Amino acid sequence: MKIAVYGASGYQGKLVLTELARRDIEMVLAGRDLARLEGAASAVGLPGAERRVAGTDDHEALVHAFRGCDGVINCAGPFTTSGEAVVRAAIAAGCHYVDTSGEQLYVKKIFDAFATEAENAGVTVVPAANDGCVPVDLMAQILADRLESVEEIISTHRVVGGGAMSRGSLRSLVATIDAIKAGGITYYDGEWRGGGGAPPRHTSIRLPGESEATPVMAFPVSEVVTIPRHIRLRHVEGLTEAALGDQLNAPLTSEIIEGLPEGPDAESRRTQRFTYVLDAAGTDGRRARGVVRGPDTYGSTAVIAVESARRLIADPAKPGVLAPAQAFEPTAFLDFLVPYGIQWTVEEEPAT
Repeated sequence: MKIAVYGASGYQGKLVLTELARRDIEMVLAGRDLARLEGAASAVGLPGAERRVAGTDDHEALVHAFRGCDGVINCAGPFTTSGEAVVRAAIAAGCHYVDTSGEQLYVKKIFDAFATEAENAGVTVVPAANDGCVPVDLMAQILADRLESVEEIISTHRVVGGGAMSRGSLRSLVATIDAIKAGGITYYDGEWRGGGGAPPRHTSIRLPGESEATPVMAFPVSEVVTIPRHIRLRHVEGLTEAALGDQLNAPLTSEIIEGLPEGPDAESRRTQRFTYVLDAAGTDGRRARGVVRGPDTYGSTAVIAVESARRLIADPAKPGVLAPAQAFEPTAFLDFLVPYGIQWTVEEEPAT
């Protein structure tokens, strides 16, 4: 198989290239600047890798960049401003598509705008193939199967260590800051509703291994968009630690971002840990909790994006825009991630 990586010269893009090379998958480096692509190829030890230049403002060039490939992994954020062009070109080139976006409203827009187009083209699009959305969405389906009838799912994200965010992540933060500060959207009674700055229904969560509840705030996680695509339920909400709110108020300009390191160094990534907690309530009062723990959000995202693209090519899902649990068998994918340090557990609680 051959996979094109768009945004190959960025921080996340180079990690994806490294993972593709480790797995001996043929790749095409695609992006807007030939010199940067050549630098990326050299940096990851792939001086002979094929490079193709195309900007997101040139549809035909983008389609040409993806021609002859089986899949596209898009790592070029902010996805809110440029992602749709890459999706459209991948579909036109007949390529399955995944991206590493964590931008909630962008993910929803891909579902809304490209479902029919992808289905008609016979390709599968899975946005948000990252360290958070994929394992959490898969875990949600496992919980739903266990409870049989679900009323509510609350997803809480906690990340500690790891140094600063990459420049690409910071650019995405700036591009979506209004939605983040508003808490993003929630799913309730069959529709997605804007946050509008309203406080979350849950203001604290007791996380695994902690004796005290952690204050939380509403946060635009992508699984709020994906979970209702395959689970019938009333309410989905995303949360993160309330302490993040103070960090969001710090001034951040493009000049400041350009002056920062490209991303965290390898040692910082090794010390980073994430915990994603899914609390599911059944309509009969039973409750179940799923927990996903792992290291290195950027490295884990590279593994998950590459494996997502590989599976779509090797074992095609139905065409269209799909949530992870619609495209992949949940237990098999989660078990694949275990050797990479990503652990998952499920606990069922008695009815209340």
